[in-house]
Amino acid sequence: MKWVNRAIPVAVAALAGLAARDLLQRDRALLRTYPVIGRARYLLESIGPELRQYIVAGNDEERPFTRDQRRWVYASAKQENNYFGFGTDNDVEHTSGYPVILHKTFGRTVPPSAPSSGQDVRLPCAKVLGAARGRARAFRPASVVNIAGMSFGSLSGPAVAALNRGAALAGCLHNTGEGGLSPYHRRGGELVFQLGTAYFGCRDERGRFSLDRLKEVVAGAPVRALEVKLSQGAKPSLGGLLPGSKVSAEIAETRGIPVGQDCVSPSRHAEFSDCDSLLDWVELLAAETGLPVGIKSAVGDLGFWVELADLMRDTGRGVDFVTVDGGEGGTGAAPLIFSDSVSLPFQQGFARVYRTFAERGLHEDMVFVGSGKLGLPDNAVVAFALGCDMVSVGREAMLAIGCIQAQQCHADTCPTGVATQNRWLVRGLDPASKAVRAANYLRTLRRDLVKVAEACGVEHPGLIGTDAVEVLDGRTSATPLREVYGYRPEWGLPSAADQAEIVRLMAGTAPQGGSAEPSPTAIG
Repeated sequence: MKWVNRAIPVAVAALAGLAARDLLQRDRALLRTYPVIGRARYLLESIGPELRQYIVAGNDEERPFTRDQRRWVYASAKQENNYFGFGTDNDVEHTSGYPVILHKTFGRTVPPSAPSSGQDVRLPCAKVLGAARGRARAFRPASVVNIAGMSFGSLSGPAVAALNRGAALAGCLHNTGEGGLSPYHRRGGELVFQLGTAYFGCRDERGRFSLDRLKEVVAGAPVRALEVKLSQGAKPSLGGLLPGSKVSAEIAETRGIPVGQDCVSPSRHAEFSDCDSLLDWVELLAAETGLPVGIKSAVGDLGFWVELADLMRDTGRGVDFVTVDGGEGGTGAAPLIFSDSVSLPFQQGFARVYRTFAERGLHEDMVFVGSGKLGLPDNAVVAFALGCDMVSVGREAMLAIGCIQAQQCHADTCPTGVATQNRWLVRGLDPASKAVRAANYLRTLRRDLVKVAEACGVEHPGLIGTDAVEVLDGRTSATPLREVYGYRPEWGLPSAADQAEIVRLMAGTAPQGGSAEPSPTAIG
């Protein structure tokens, strides 16, 4: 016990020294008044999110993703039981704006009953991307659920590799994000190459956009489409800064920037300055690469969308797809005011954009992509009813590969190695095993979307109309989604030809449910 006798005086001396330091410092009044024990307050503050996440918060309270939502993603990724018992935790009766999906008693389809039914069902997009504008490399995306743009640099290399391998396993598209096409994006998954304001990965030595460099990138990787990023939900109209301390040799090589220097993303593009020049640039990119070209944007000023739609209608130029990002915030670090209050939430923003194009008769010739907490089946179903043809998942895919919602994305201290470049933290993320989990999650989301579509009496989530969803106004009334957002009855659905084709493609791909043979006295 001699070591104990020695340790006690050392501990007492250390506490005395700490108390003296607290009494003498002038930065924190709490510590000057309550030396040593006042530090408990700062400790509790630092681990507050974790305490609330695991101990204090109810199943449906925490944000941005509740415990129930995270549990569903985690269980889906691990192929564990993701069912819930004893009824909903949501306060359905008293929540104004709560969406309710209206199932059909007798529909065209018979939903299968087994929990794993439809796990590997094919779920292609109801529209051919780029077909309406005659792009040389138009194609039908194999999955309506795809991985949203998250850059290497914001995410770690192993995280990007896991997502790309997961995309390959699940047969879906993986958006590179604006940080360029890294070696970690080359693990088998097909890509959407995103062009941000800094043109990372396709810029010259002076930081200007380089068409030749873009064509080299497209030729050397499985890039299926180009996405021009105008803004994102997390920080619309803001640029970005990756500190020089994080600009490793790999990141520098991928982005085409110097090692160790601050990496700035401007708030605006240099290649165009209005809708007219934007469309000129889109047509140039499409002509030179043959790829479908779209834009991604959060929704603020509706005048931009009106002008864009008018020009597309009147001039024949146009984008092949539009990705609408909700203002709920996303994977990008941002000032609190931007995350909380700048740009419209997804449903309102998307409905306004869709209505703008639909009023001009353009909605059937474009692919609409939704982004912003749409990796959850209930949110995704409403998005499809509003007119989305595909959804992109970001944070939910991060959860599937290990994110615990520690909300340290901006601090380079992500404890699970997903959103950090810290080598010690990154080493805990195994891309091979996490890729399988990403694929499991993506397949499960598609399965649930098919299940809900069949419950609504149709074969594909893109065929769910606005009359299949009602929005509760409280305990005693509800309004059809179509009326909430001022849609015409025919809006929100693909063209008649596209509907017929997707029904044909889905025929035989999803297992049909049923029961025993009817009795001799059965009617009908």
